[in-house]
Amino acid sequence: MTVRTGVYPGTFDPITRGHMDIIRRGAKLVDRLVIGVTTNPSKSPMFTIDERMAMVERETAGIDGEIHVVSFDSLLMDFAEREGASMIVRGLRAVADFEYEYQMAGMNQQLNDRVETVFLMADVSLQPIASRLVKEIALYGGAIRKFVSPAVEADVARRVSEIGRKGS
Repeated sequence: MTVRTGVYPGTFDPITRGHMDIIRRGAKLVDRLVIGVTTNPSKSPMFTIDERMAMVERETAGIDGEIHVVSFDSLLMDFAEREGASMIVRGLRAVADFEYEYQMAGMNQQLNDRVETVFLMADVSLQPIASRLVKEIALYGGAIRKFVSPAVEADVARRVSEIGRKGS
């Protein structure tokens, strides 16, 4: 029997309730879900790769299914191949996401047509959540508890406090 493996890639800086929704639902589609925590040269992360991996591991600990958290710094399709994945799981929030993700799926298919991209629509209540906005809200002293778990809220508050001390 072959194990169906899916990869859910992202920076998860920080991991949000929206990410968790996609992880829970994506885990039901595969036997093994690999959460690929990556760097993105166009983003300035608030947390290191190790901190983000620890956050994702902590947040996903109670989810049913086989879930692995792995860092990667390569082309997504090379990472998917190394992990033995047959699908990439991506979450969509809005039309703007679709346009970008559709283009990426097409490019990825050109790189490796053995791996399919599966799109999951974000839960309506979670659609506006974006890590970038969560960080911005937190940096300006706003409440982020609607968007992240209490543990992630505490992680972000600690980091914002550290940033504030460095800037003083």
